[in-house]
Amino acid sequence: MISTSDFRKGLKVEFKGEPCEIVDFQHVKMGRGGAIVRTKMRNIKTGAVLEETFRSGEKLETPALEEKSMQYLYSQEELYYFMDEETYEQMPFRSEQLGETVRFIKENMKVKVLYHKDIPISVEIPTFVELKVVKTDPAGFKGDTASGGGKPATLETGAVVRVPFHINEGDMIRVDTRTSEYMERVK
Repeated sequence: MISTSDFRKGLKVEFKGEPCEIVDFQHVKMGRGGAIVRTKMRNIKTGAVLEETFRSGEKLETPALEEKSMQYLYSQEELYYFMDEETYEQMPFRSEQLGETVRFIKENMKVKVLYHKDIPISVEIPTFVELKVVKTDPAGFKGDTASGGGKPATLETGAVVRVPFHINEGDMIRVDTRTSEYMERVK
């Protein structure tokens, strides 16, 4: 059981039978009554964000979540296939289940698959991935450098990110998958 006093960002709780992750919370002390906790939670299965208010000291269940390490193999039409590294069992995911992470997944990448009651519900990719630039404008043209501008670059997975002017086709770059931002060039 998890008490409202233990709430923190990223904490996973079970609310109305669904696994949720706390996105934001705020303790509020009412004038005469007891304190309350206003909470924003994201449903891990559906991605929906809900706002809920709890009385201080109220308790929520801990969700029955299990994490397994898997390896991305290939995609076929709208399905993406992952292999369990222990049992070698293959499991398909639809692109809707993967959401924005599809843009940064490449073959043989190790990922974490989150299970709720033996049903796979989400795929978590590494925070930073190294990808090759396959298409970008050539370097050497004058740009808006005073404002720290950049240019769009298409990566090997099809994702488009903004990169500095010195990045060329064929360069390997590190990208933050949470923000889709260029971090650095990799040697």
